Amino acid sequence: MNPLPVRFGALCLGLVLLAAGCGGDGDAASPAGQTLRYVAVGAPATAIHDPHGGIGNQSDLTRFALLYDVLAKPGPNGVTEPRLATSFEPDEKLTTWTIRLRQGVTFTDGRPVRAADALFSLRRIHAKAAENFGRLQMFDMDAARVVGDHTLELVTTRPYAEVPRALESMTFVIPEGTTAFDKPVVGSGPYRMVGGNAQNAVLERNDRWWGAKPPTRRIEIRAVPDPQARAQAVISGQADVASSVNPATVRQVSGDRNLKIVHRPAVTMYPFVMRLDREPFDDPRVREAIKLAADRRELVDKVFLGYGKVGNDLLTPADPSSPADVPQRTRDLARAKELLRQAGHGDGLELKLATTTSYPGMDTAATLFARQLGQAGITVRVTNEPPDTYWTKVFAQRDFYTGFFGGIPFIDVARVSLLGDAPTNETAWKRPDWDAAHWKAMAIRDEAERRRALGTLQRELRDEGGYVVWGVGDGLDLTSAQVSGLPDGPGFDSAFIERVRLGG
Repeated sequence: MNPLPVRFGALCLGLVLLAAGCGGDGDAASPAGQTLRYVAVGAPATAIHDPHGGIGNQSDLTRFALLYDVLAKPGPNGVTEPRLATSFEPDEKLTTWTIRLRQGVTFTDGRPVRAADALFSLRRIHAKAAENFGRLQMFDMDAARVVGDHTLELVTTRPYAEVPRALESMTFVIPEGTTAFDKPVVGSGPYRMVGGNAQNAVLERNDRWWGAKPPTRRIEIRAVPDPQARAQAVISGQADVASSVNPATVRQVSGDRNLKIVHRPAVTMYPFVMRLDREPFDDPRVREAIKLAADRRELVDKVFLGYGKVGNDLLTPADPSSPADVPQRTRDLARAKELLRQAGHGDGLELKLATTTSYPGMDTAATLFARQLGQAGITVRVTNEPPDTYWTKVFAQRDFYTGFFGGIPFIDVARVSLLGDAPTNETAWKRPDWDAAHWKAMAIRDEAERRRALGTLQRELRDEGGYVVWGVGDGLDLTSAQVSGLPDGPGFDSAFIERVRLGG
């Protein structure tokens, strides 16, 4: 995400759209018909209408999840929850998958949703891999085909047992042949867009939707990059939901009967990222020393204010495949200094650590970590980079910087950041043996056995990789007391807000 600095002073005018005004719309007196005003993380200047490329704004993702159907979404405990798709059936080799879709589904313009529309959308996502981190790179889309009005066949480039989870990702379905994306595209989701723009959208309930009728007639979504501005919008009554607010704000408003906090447990990480192909991080002794110098409890207490838990350098601790029997890494300054001496840095080491303010506490984490490293003989200069360019000029480019992960599954992290040919291999983790073991695991049909194999890969990454995962923070959303039904799952699940209601 690429948030931009904003002032709160003009927020009311932009937040409440069209006829609504800052006092709400004429339908607001009826609890069942109230307008839900939702402020989400997002930079207005980068808001988009294309659901298939790179989606950098949470505001865009949330809007797309309301406008378009997806094949599946994340469910509890790592289980895939079908949406537009009703079944995923593999062949014996786990390379050809038959996917059946719901019947009787229509786009908002009345056209039926067909397998051809789904395949068109998947092929377009695949073609835009350079923008969306290779979201569907495991598929051979030239070999995919439609086998019926509501059935399609997908072929993977090699055995891949996790196809349902791969299709939980942003598989937004649009009509076959769509070419214009300068305005909202027709969808078949629970809402349709009736006004505003990509930065400040007005959506109304789609009464043709196949699912349970959403309880709220209208939802307005506003892209607001500053977490304090988002929170203040709810506190002042100008919005009903603010996503991803500061822990400090949560602490300040606790006890206010007019407000509620929705916790999404252990979904936010700000790992410190080291590139293995650049000095001094190409030396495993330096990487281990930096991990050992981290006071993880202090970081969690001061960055997340206790709304989280200590990390153990595992990138996806909530994933079902994450190993649970790994000893907790604790601070050991003596060992860290000895490792630095062995690596030729006994007289000290100087580093530059980049950070930003895109998410609450990223800058605090970097400043605190720099002080902790100083106690091990490592001098760190922290540079606070502009949030609007951080994810294009710092992420996956600098030697040492503050990263972000938001609760995505391990197989997605591997695809995006770990495999040798991953589109954003930010740590230069390129190990052919690790890649081979990953693909071998993905060919295991038995789920429990496959998870154990993936867990072994995560142990190796923890011990030898370039991530310092010092803690995992809760996602914190602020709402008015009248809001209920806000999702509290990690990652993509948090975008599905069609069950949110006002007035109990």
